[in-house]
Amino acid sequence: MTLHATPRPKWLTFDCYGTLIQWDEGLQAAVRNILATKPRHDIDPARLIAVYDRHEHALEQTSPHRSFREVAGAGLRLAMEELGLPSAPGDTELLTGRISAMPPFSEVVDTLRQLKKSGYRLCIVSNTDDDIIAGNVAQLGGHIDRVITAQQAGAYKPDRRLFDYAHEQLGVTKDDVVHICASPHLDHGAARDIGFRCIWIDRGTGRTLLPDYRPDATLSTLDEVPPLFASLGW
Repeated sequence: MTLHATPRPKWLTFDCYGTLIQWDEGLQAAVRNILATKPRHDIDPARLIAVYDRHEHALEQTSPHRSFREVAGAGLRLAMEELGLPSAPGDTELLTGRISAMPPFSEVVDTLRQLKKSGYRLCIVSNTDDDIIAGNVAQLGGHIDRVITAQQAGAYKPDRRLFDYAHEQLGVTKDDVVHICASPHLDHGAARDIGFRCIWIDRGTGRTLLPDYRPDATLSTLDEVPPLFASLGW
């Protein structure tokens, strides 16, 4: 697919963590803080994150639907147990509190301002709870028009139901939207299945594309979006 010769979108939808907000950096800091409270200090934070991610993603796709706070807590406890670490009641709050405080990437707020000035409406579609993401949205300069979460939809990416719900809430068709994201695993399957246009922000974190899908454009940072749109006549 390509963005050329396609209509200018009414809405831009964004994945939040890793696209707008410094997810990897913030998660590493949170995990280091959690490990510092444990009697063992020989666990590599990257290892704990990998085990946590595996449990978290599995729990998100397990019925019944649970809040992200519950999923994060259960995933962290399971990861700790797998690695032989004791868990504590405050671990989940430390993790989710750090997520809520994660800042945007340096170019994000100014880029969102430019996109709003150009007449686009901006919506975040995220695998989280309303109260957790509120702290992140508060750092985005007041440029976000809507925030749609897994809590509202009752479904987590990569389940397409979250995107179907978002499009229904926005009152748009797939042709009215361009989605901008950093996670192929979470977002590209829905783009493939629903057919909405998608830009991948590849920040060099090692994430890889799905074998059967290529985004409409690949950029390194969010501030490359306005020049791309200008080149398309949008």
